Amino acid sequence: MKVGFIGLGNVGSKLAGSLLRNKFDLTVRDLDKNLTNMFVNMGAKVANSGKELAEQVDLIITCLPSPKICAEVMEAEDGVINGLSENKIWLEMSTTDEAEIKRISKKIIAKKAIPLDGPVSGGCHRAATGNIAIFVGGERKAFDKILPVLTVMGRKVLHTGKLGSATVLKVITNYLASVHLVALGEAWTVAKKSNLDLAKAYKGIAVSSGNSFVHETESQVILNGSYNINFTMDLVEKDMTLFNNLSKKLFNSRHSICASLYANIKRFKFSHFFFKSVSSLSIPRLVLFVLAWLINILNPVLMDALSSFIPSSNATFTGAIFICEFSIYILRYFLCVNRRIYKIVRILRFYNEILFNFINFSNRTGVFLLIFD
Repeated sequence: MKVGFIGLGNVGSKLAGSLLRNKFDLTVRDLDKNLTNMFVNMGAKVANSGKELAEQVDLIITCLPSPKICAEVMEAEDGVINGLSENKIWLEMSTTDEAEIKRISKKIIAKKAIPLDGPVSGGCHRAATGNIAIFVGGERKAFDKILPVLTVMGRKVLHTGKLGSATVLKVITNYLASVHLVALGEAWTVAKKSNLDLAKAYKGIAVSSGNSFVHETESQVILNGSYNINFTMDLVEKDMTLFNNLSKKLFNSRHSICASLYANIKRFKFSHFFFKSVSSLSIPRLVLFVLAWLINILNPVLMDALSSFIPSSNATFTGAIFICEFSIYILRYFLCVNRRIYKIVRILRFYNEILFNFINFSNRTGVFLLIFD
């Protein structure tokens, strides 16, 4: 079977590497020429487009960062769909959205090809050794046909049922992993502050009811000081968004642990950008920025104070509001003259909310605040 692989990122490169090590006829495609050149040196062929790749192989695998990127790769004029023909199989190994899988699959089926969703779970280190778990949803006959390929990339392969079921299961497992990681951050912070022997604490958790896959793998990189789990905050945000959207669709509710965790992740990323950006300002601009920020924060307080002394129907009250609002926009405009800090100025609109929530988030989420002496 000839295999095509699109997306040679952190996980994709390791899955494709397993195929090469096991002597599969492999054609790859990635925007990063350094990655494709590396695979050429290992014996792979390179396609110049998704369409060209699909025309040359029997099984097309995509492993991409987001549903949007996958849609572009599949549906572009020189994309995968236009290179498909009867009985070719598309295996989507990205973490994506069930509805998006089904939408693209309709176009695949129209070409008389076969769609499968096959996301992976277990992390980059397991992908590198061919020990990752793979969930596959879709036609059982097609699953059986590509099983030799699947068992090379992953040790535990599960057929989850109809098309889209594997994607839903993957979103659930990624949600659980993120929740476990946040809980571990708090647990290790408490353990450290309690002066426990952290090596013994690790073993104790591992043999207790508090154990999890996340503890066994990620606690090690916390304790050794690297904190490198080969997974970015952007991907965590994507996973939380997918799960949050799924839960809202099913229950028509925003009140869930996921909604709270997702909101806190957004605040953390936003605040990190804020402090990193502000630290690069010159002193005069920093003073002006702080002044504008304070006026922005105090604006509601000033409005409440004014309304206590001046009737809201009074022209003086209206004038005072105008002065407060106008002063903010003047300062924002002055800061915006320097385009380099344009994004910082936009944060003024939202930072009031972040200021009051970030302290609570910091207290609740020790994973971002671990300090091991």
